[in-house]
Amino acid sequence: MYASWRGKRNTLLQLNSPWSEKDTATMSKKMVIQQPNHFVQAVTSNQWSSDICDCTQDMSSCCFAFWCFSCFTCITAREAGECLCLPLLDGFSAIPPATMSMRVGMRRRYGIEGTMCNDCVYSFFCLPCTWCQMSREMKTRLQPITLINAHTR
Repeated sequence: MYASWRGKRNTLLQLNSPWSEKDTATMSKKMVIQQPNHFVQAVTSNQWSSDICDCTQDMSSCCFAFWCFSCFTCITAREAGECLCLPLLDGFSAIPPATMSMRVGMRRRYGIEGTMCNDCVYSFFCLPCTWCQMSREMKTRLQPITLINAHTR
């Protein structure tokens, strides 16, 4: 039965293939050693992925921050790998130290350009917007990596 199927296969190959029988015999003996490479497409930048007032890009987080700011900051700090209660320290000083340190840490982690002076100004004057921007940045940077197949058919 195997010989019968093999003969039919060769006949089909000859009818449908532009290659000769010799070529098909050679091709069946070749082994694929290297598969087509995939490459990773990741969006990295030395800038924030959104501006400080782009709260409309993530309305659910913006509404959460507006209605329950303390809960939002604690959850965002936890997602960043910090202590859950760290943002609660902001209430004890004029310049929010936890927000400023989180912003500086996030800039360093993701290689975002900026200065501590800007971080201080944003933390003092735009506290909710600063936390929303950090939340959006983490969501943008922590998206799953997309593998793209370079081989087209």
